[in-house]
Amino acid sequence: MSSSAAIGVFDSGLGGISVAREIRSAMPNEHILYFGDSANAPYGIKTPEEVKKLSFAIVERFVNLNVKAVVIACNTATSAAVKDLRAHYDIPIIGMEPALKLACDLGKGEPQRVIVAATELTLRERKFADLLQRFSQNNTIFSRPCPDLVRIVEQGELGNRDIVFAALHKYFDDYDLESIDSVVLGCTHFIFYRDYFREFLPSNVNIVDGNAGTINHLREVLFERSELAPQTEIGSITLSNSDTSNRISVLSKTLLN
Repeated sequence: MSSSAAIGVFDSGLGGISVAREIRSAMPNEHILYFGDSANAPYGIKTPEEVKKLSFAIVERFVNLNVKAVVIACNTATSAAVKDLRAHYDIPIIGMEPALKLACDLGKGEPQRVIVAATELTLRERKFADLLQRFSQNNTIFSRPCPDLVRIVEQGELGNRDIVFAALHKYFDDYDLESIDSVVLGCTHFIFYRDYFREFLPSNVNIVDGNAGTINHLREVLFERSELAPQTEIGSITLSNSDTSNRISVLSKTLLN
């Protein structure tokens, strides 16, 4: 595979743009093809079989465009499909999972109290159950599905403070937040709320996401395969979406920049 080939990045909708944006920042020589499946969003309330079918269709599209790697910028699609995708395709498939290990490691051996905010499907899939088994023995983990936080991004209401804070109160007022050590943003849509979370949560609560770890893993895999783009390459990013409306196009560009 040519080192100048593109990296395919996809999500159930617009959330994965947060990942594409960080890849562009960390790896400026790379060409990125982003595909959001907003016409079928949200994935978090679908069955694993439905998500798997949609994921395979998107990856097949990328393979036909000769990408050198695919990043599943969606915790839900990773949970449902990454194992089967890796078995079917011979290019690197980089998945994501809630950064629970990172949150627990911040305690440096001390037990942590962590809220994992994610989609319903991510939280009920086997992949997250395995994570929970690893870290719940020494830490207290709360699972919090937050479907409205996906909807708010997809509907372009991220700038409406009243709507955003109403959702945050709806999902987090039941917790004693002063006793929480970290909140894990276990959905790429939720990365866009980082400033809101910082304002909403007590100052001692860490806000953790898996974007940086995913991008580091991508870089390592491409380096091992000698497929990092040349330093002389001028990178690019192309956005596309299954919802071809002008509203989604404008919103995608806004979130990217």
